[in-house]
Amino acid sequence: MISAAVGVAYASARLFSVSFALGAFFAGMMMRESALSHRAAEESLPLRDAFAVLFFVSVGMLFDPQIVLREPLKLAAVVAIILVGKTAAAMGLVLAFRYPLTTALTVGASLAQIGEFSFILAGLGVSLGLLQAEGQSLVLAAALISITLNPLVFAAIEPAQAWIRSRSSVARALERSDDPLAELPTAFDAESLTGHVVLVGYGRVGSRIAEALGTRGIRLVVAEQNRELVERLRERNIPAVSGDATEPAVLIQAHVARASLLVVATPNTFQVRKMVETARALNPRIETLIRTHSDDEAALLRRDNLGTVFMGEHELAQAMTRGVLERVDAAVSAPIVSA
Repeated sequence: MISAAVGVAYASARLFSVSFALGAFFAGMMMRESALSHRAAEESLPLRDAFAVLFFVSVGMLFDPQIVLREPLKLAAVVAIILVGKTAAAMGLVLAFRYPLTTALTVGASLAQIGEFSFILAGLGVSLGLLQAEGQSLVLAAALISITLNPLVFAAIEPAQAWIRSRSSVARALERSDDPLAELPTAFDAESLTGHVVLVGYGRVGSRIAEALGTRGIRLVVAEQNRELVERLRERNIPAVSGDATEPAVLIQAHVARASLLVVATPNTFQVRKMVETARALNPRIETLIRTHSDDEAALLRRDNLGTVFMGEHELAQAMTRGVLERVDAAVSAPIVSA
């Protein structure tokens, strides 16, 4: 898979006369659509770490620290465009597509920085004579500043969310979604949405859970952020809502108040806490099953009594142990045939 990706990157650069970096981007998009994308990502981790070191070393060698003293106003303007202009534009687009305010703020914070492609474009601009060397230095300095400040931007998401909701009627109006995927179709009656399972997340784990429930005829409602998955589920007549399940409106649309079980198939401890709190506020008797990836997170979730916790490695070890014991017992109990 990695060899194929490098081949696609090289072929793109040769055939379409684009940079090798852009070809690598196309290769990454191709790998993401593959069923083996997770394995490829895992196998490429050592290469990614090594290239990340080389990348930032090269960026450091290109950076001219004196630009901070020579052109402080120009640098401040570039940083403002990245942190304010780019963030505001991203949030506006997300809200225009009727996504929740939390999603808009998260996307905006994620884009409140510039990275490797800005360096590539700046270097290409200098090589083509379209950008002065001073402009490249400003881009590099602004990138370093925006990357450094990005954790603080993420930390400001919750306070900003509370302030916007309390002060801005425009943001509240934009957030009120008339998106049909954010609401369950009227075809699903109240009887089919009572005593059901609310499944949050339809990824590798969630899809298998949903398949097992469907095989046994157990009713469920899926809450998933990927709109394409929600559309596909509805085509198969499976009730699904699009949105972030940490938002109470999403769980309300999933009729969690009448559900018997909440299954959270997304391993995110912070989000799980919000989901469980909302579900229990609407339905105090609901049971919860939670997925996690680490022993520390599992201990924290159990300590706070958020539900039954399953950890991937632990469950895999138990299943393999059962398989080993079954085969050992079968070998021991098998009759010995004498020659």
